[in-house]
Amino acid sequence: MELKEKIIELSREIGISKIGFTTADDFAYLEKSLQASVEEGRNSGFEHKNIEERIKPRLSLASAKTIISIAVAYPHKLPIKPPKSHYKRGKFTPNSWGLDYHHVLQEKLDKLARGIETLTADFEFKGMVDTGALVDTAVARRAGIGFIGKNGLVISKEFGSYMFLGELVTNLEIEPDSPVDYDCGDCTRCLQACPTSCLIGDSTMNAKRCLSFQTQDKGMMDLEFRKKIKTVIYGCDICQICCPYNKGIDNPLATEIDPELAHPELLPFLKLSNGQFKEKFGHVAGSWRGKNILQRNAIIALANANDRSDIPKILEIIDRGQNDIHVATAIWALGELAKNPNPAMIEMVASIKSEHEGILKEQRAFLAKYDQV
Repeated sequence: MELKEKIIELSREIGISKIGFTTADDFAYLEKSLQASVEEGRNSGFEHKNIEERIKPRLSLASAKTIISIAVAYPHKLPIKPPKSHYKRGKFTPNSWGLDYHHVLQEKLDKLARGIETLTADFEFKGMVDTGALVDTAVARRAGIGFIGKNGLVISKEFGSYMFLGELVTNLEIEPDSPVDYDCGDCTRCLQACPTSCLIGDSTMNAKRCLSFQTQDKGMMDLEFRKKIKTVIYGCDICQICCPYNKGIDNPLATEIDPELAHPELLPFLKLSNGQFKEKFGHVAGSWRGKNILQRNAIIALANANDRSDIPKILEIIDRGQNDIHVATAIWALGELAKNPNPAMIEMVASIKSEHEGILKEQRAFLAKYDQV
């Protein structure tokens, strides 16, 4: 059996959904678009900063000859629904269900590398998962995992776009695979469905306008985006939900999923301490941004759930004043939930003394709504 076939067989044993091989040649065609994204301020800021390292695999491994791209499919429907609750629930998007996909992929890449070491001598490699230098989607496309859709995600006929991606940059000489022979065609459903029009149409986007970015960005969430996140407290899946390639897809579990963590109760979520948050949610991908930002999103989600029984918790957040971003967001949420606030509510907001720009802005907007300015 040739080395390539042995590696493919090994990948199946490890639980890798799809594997592809490509050369370690430069991805020179990416340079112009990557540079434009930086210059036009469309980057999220989470990307690897050095563009040259993003397009030249041999800057990551000098002996690089072949890149092995892997995909691990994951489900987009909860295998078990969370139990009924009198609390409103928020949502983590499917890429943050179960164990952090960085750990899932890294474990499989490690097993793959250890397995290859038993097959060939003088094996050199560099593993990458999401946070590495290379552009995972570009590697996967060239290795035949799938094509890059107009939403910027890698899409395959077998698993749709619900795939985690990683790669091993290696010194092996292996025959490369070819890119797939299908694509989006004339379909523009994701462009039409995106609520913020962040998709440009050429597989690139204005990442700062993506709702997934908005749920991870620090500070106040701009007013434009608050209602659009609905009750999602981490991520955005709209451009995947509408994609025809995802219709009828029923991917296997990549990791065990607790439905209570995938769709957490919002009010209890807001009561979590730092320690409780880490203990309960620390293993999921969405936890990387920390409790405070996700709780900010949960306050917005409470307002979007439009349940007036949540008003006492909103008032408590304002009254405690422990986190300026939470207070400012809660003032906005109070204005959304309390259509006709009583004098005590108005007085509470009016009496806030703060120099925080977000609080002052939301305070003025709230009071102006009720002719108190």
